[in-house]
Amino acid sequence: MPQTTTMTPFDLGDDASYRQWRDLKLTDYPRALEALVVEVGDPRALTAAEHEALLIRCRKANMAIYISACGDDADKEIPARLGEQFGLVHLDHNWLADDDAISSLTVSDEGDRPDFIPYTNRPINWHTDGYYNTPERTIRGMILHCVHPAARGGENRLLDPDMVYIRLRDEDPVLVSALMRADAMTIPARTDDEGVARPDQAGPVFSVAPDGSLHMRYTARKRNIVWHADDDVQRALSRLQAILASDSPYLFQGRLESGMGLLCNNVLHDRSGFDDAPDRPQRLLYRARYHDR
Repeated sequence: MPQTTTMTPFDLGDDASYRQWRDLKLTDYPRALEALVVEVGDPRALTAAEHEALLIRCRKANMAIYISACGDDADKEIPARLGEQFGLVHLDHNWLADDDAISSLTVSDEGDRPDFIPYTNRPINWHTDGYYNTPERTIRGMILHCVHPAARGGENRLLDPDMVYIRLRDEDPVLVSALMRADAMTIPARTDDEGVARPDQAGPVFSVAPDGSLHMRYTARKRNIVWHADDDVQRALSRLQAILASDSPYLFQGRLESGMGLLCNNVLHDRSGFDDAPDRPQRLLYRARYHDR
């Protein structure tokens, strides 16, 4: 029996499927952060209408923002139960996360945390989460839930990786091909007093998940990263950096306040620096990373 090949929008040899997917993606795509926002009562127990509203936005833009009535309730079941309602059940038990695999992101001076930017008040550049993970631990979904915002700063910018892919492929498919190389981006090994804590991790920027969805793996960090020296990879990297530095109409910016959160398929995001104040609670966000979309 002859073998059949299933074409996808992300197969560079199938322009028809790509054009169909692209046109559907761009039709009625949100142009303002407000279009991503859904007001909910309790994220732990969404109504059918709340669930559908969040799901519609995630399917369209790979992300949704919720405003809940939880306020500054510090219950970690809020992100956990929310995730379960969207099939997010396989949490990534990453280093420095809490015992329940949900990270409490706050300024810390304990242990190794001060050496890692999420646990400081310094700005964080563009990235997708888990870019240093092995392929079997790919981060496909993520929730950020705000308990206490900072006194000043701490805004996020958000960008759907699908929109970056479209920009690059429309400009030159070679750019996409270069970023799909299995050795396009390498994160060097992390060492500690006992030796190699995490080996070198090479991988593509763009890849296609088993379910046919697009995944992006990226960090804008300048140190401890190796990009392949191939001319096409370097040109693609330059164009990608230019897109992230541009005033894209598809880039959303805002700040999570108490009871608000981000539900997403690991979109590109950054964080501005922030300051806490002695007369206000310290900034605290919960971060749940998942191997599910």
